[in-house]
Amino acid sequence: MSKVPPSVLVVIVNYRTPEHVVDSLRSLQPEVMNQPGTSVVVVDNASGDHSVDHISAAIAADGWESWASLLPAPTNGGFAYGNNQAIEAAMGSTAPPDLFWLLNPDTVVRPGALRALTEFMVANSNAAICGGGIEQADGQNWLFAFRFPGILSEIERGFGLSIVTRLLSRSVVCMPMGSEPARVDWVSGCTMMIRRETIEQIGMMDEGYFLYFEETDYCLQARRAGLECWHLPDSKIMHIAGQSTGVNQQTQKFRRIPAYWFESRRRYFAKNYGRLYAAVADTAWMLSYCLGGVRLWLQRKSRNSSPRLLTDFARHSALWHSHKTRKSQKRRHPSTEKSRGTSTTH
Repeated sequence: MSKVPPSVLVVIVNYRTPEHVVDSLRSLQPEVMNQPGTSVVVVDNASGDHSVDHISAAIAADGWESWASLLPAPTNGGFAYGNNQAIEAAMGSTAPPDLFWLLNPDTVVRPGALRALTEFMVANSNAAICGGGIEQADGQNWLFAFRFPGILSEIERGFGLSIVTRLLSRSVVCMPMGSEPARVDWVSGCTMMIRRETIEQIGMMDEGYFLYFEETDYCLQARRAGLECWHLPDSKIMHIAGQSTGVNQQTQKFRRIPAYWFESRRRYFAKNYGRLYAAVADTAWMLSYCLGGVRLWLQRKSRNSSPRLLTDFARHSALWHSHKTRKSQKRRHPSTEKSRGTSTTH
């Protein structure tokens, strides 16, 4: 990358959370003003409510037209689909951005977050993807990144017991991060910066995922291509998790998990490791969940978990489903598509 400051496109995908989007844009304004070459596009995933009018009116009323725009999508195709709408358009332009920063609509950007990410990507050419630190709505830091899930992590997650977590500590998906940048397996899609060359090399995110696991899958494809993913705690955003989906760390143990979460999980395992591996991972989780439940019952302890979790998990298992519930629509960048003669999305 040249010494000229890199251009950045911030992509926010909205589905019926226009008030949060406007708050996010407002927090981005000083970041954009302090970093020339930055623009923001909000993709509305066919919300069907007042989102388009509300966001458009805010952009006009606050004078953000020079750096913010709205892109209505024809359908609600999910997180990957919405982001791909903006990325594809930008990659097909005469001056595609150097960096893409994916942000959830329910995020508030802390001062210096964009500059920290950008400067890190400039200084570390080996970093293909980079995520940042996250604050919860109550102000508590949530400095975590992630390991790729596998059979051992499913056993740990299924048991839900501290003794098993300690024994399988190196396989636990969620890993606490320190105050220094660190190379990780994958980062949350709520704040993820991607280098343009990464998209040119491995394509865009798989639209076969509706919500969840798409960023895990994307970071895995990057890893398999020899690219690196990093976590940068100095770049912070505040994330009000689950505003579009109703699923977050606080509520998911009390609310039924939506079907698309199970479908995305099944797709991730079957696509990347084969259906047999996915079926073994499912069996490992279900057996562990049941055994963990027996131990809790013997100890006369209750288990906090989502309603119908075991039955929903079994119903969506790879034991009797393939991963092709949603057709894969992985896109290449437009220049590649044109060269192949084709025409031109949580």
